[in-house]
Amino acid sequence: MDYTTFLQILDSTLRLATPLLLACLAGLFSERAGVFDIGLEGKMLVAAMSSGAVAYLTGSAWLGLAAGVATSLLWAAVHGIAAITFRGNQLISGVALNFLASGMTVLVAQAAFGQGGRTPALSGAARFGELTLPFAEMLRPVPVLGPFYAEVMSGHSILVYLALAMVPATWWVLMRTRFGLRLRAVGENPAAVDTAGISVTRMRFAAVAITGILCGIAGAYMATALQAGFGREMTAGRGYIALAALIFAKWRPWGALWATLLFGFFQALAFRPDVVTAVTHVDIPVPALEALPYILTVLVLAGFVGKAIPPRAGGEPYVKER
Repeated sequence: MDYTTFLQILDSTLRLATPLLLACLAGLFSERAGVFDIGLEGKMLVAAMSSGAVAYLTGSAWLGLAAGVATSLLWAAVHGIAAITFRGNQLISGVALNFLASGMTVLVAQAAFGQGGRTPALSGAARFGELTLPFAEMLRPVPVLGPFYAEVMSGHSILVYLALAMVPATWWVLMRTRFGLRLRAVGENPAAVDTAGISVTRMRFAAVAITGILCGIAGAYMATALQAGFGREMTAGRGYIALAALIFAKWRPWGALWATLLFGFFQALAFRPDVVTAVTHVDIPVPALEALPYILTVLVLAGFVGKAIPPRAGGEPYVKER
């Protein structure tokens, strides 16, 4: 495998890891606050559908992004009301919302556009275009680093760079701000937070809202940047993969970046069976390569990456003591 091919795989890795990274950070906020959210998949799916539809109807990718975030926030609010206000089972609520999203997105898209549950193809301003970073072409001739900067780091949509910027931003918010300290405390010992006069309910709803925003961006990215419109079940289990990556990262922002890049790398390999065959000298079937991210997900969830300890109050509804 030559260096050019390697850079192409890394470029695909970054593109494919972006929705995983956003969803992983979304789950990080929610679970750090003690609210397990298996419904990341559903939020991404409804966001992708609404962003693809609005972007097509308005011709604006930005309006599509706003619609995706708004729809994801609505889904997050339903989960928050079920899990926080009414103290329902958080896992069941998330699964139910995933099933609802799976059916509703196809129904709405079919009713609106009549294309088998898809939205029409997006083009022009309805999609987020690629951005060329400063000095990318000027530095291209520089050995090794020049092509890496020009081919891998440059040439992505603004949402890719937003996702990367969210990693240090999440670390700073969680580890260096009063809000982050309270959020983490709510996930570890909500009774102590309540005793200090801080509303556990408000903090958890804030975390769920942030989760909705990030999942909305992830879904919008898939429909308006990674692909040209919404397709049936286009998230393809990415919400569940993001949860596995979160466990792999042990609920840490920087770990989430490397974990999702690893998953994205396996997804990128599925698109280059020729490279895998050339490196391994084994003719691996394409379906087997496509299954690699899901196999890695099973291995992570089975505990092969070591012990991962979730927030102590995770998944438990808080009942205020009288």
